[in-house]
Amino acid sequence: MAERHRVTGGAGLLLAMALLLPGGAAWATGVPWDSLGPGEQKVLKPFQKRWDSLPPERQERLRKGAERWQKLSPEQRALVKRRFSQWRKMTPEQRRELRRRYQAYKKLPPEKQRRIREQYQWYSRQPPEERRKWRERWRKATPEQRQRFRQEHRRRPGQQAPRR
Repeated sequence: MAERHRVTGGAGLLLAMALLLPGGAAWATGVPWDSLGPGEQKVLKPFQKRWDSLPPERQERLRKGAERWQKLSPEQRALVKRRFSQWRKMTPEQRRELRRRYQAYKKLPPEKQRRIREQYQWYSRQPPEERRKWRERWRKATPEQRQRFRQEHRRRPGQQAPRR
């Protein structure tokens, strides 16, 4: 049973990676299994039996995902696996909300996206106990307090994140 779960998880991981890849021109006739390299075949093994029945564009997305997977370092692969595990534990509503927020983020100007990434990285480097305190404080804050906090802590380009 554990072996089945690992294969299913790997297939789901590949599917998630394929869905996140930018679309490319799919082969009109599909990607023959035998044309895949040994590394690609190993990564895509969970799809082997039904490979010929997959639409050509899905085969191409999966092939590109397998190619990217092989280029990841062990640390990057571990991170992808952890994130996918978190994704699978989410409810459908949580997934919809995350997709909505991601789409909103992608519509932001590049400078605003950069600032958000910097602030997240700064926050991530803080000790867990400190982050827990901030999350609790944020949960207890009124909408007005949250708005005031955002205004007070809005950074200008090149300015350091607040130290608390």
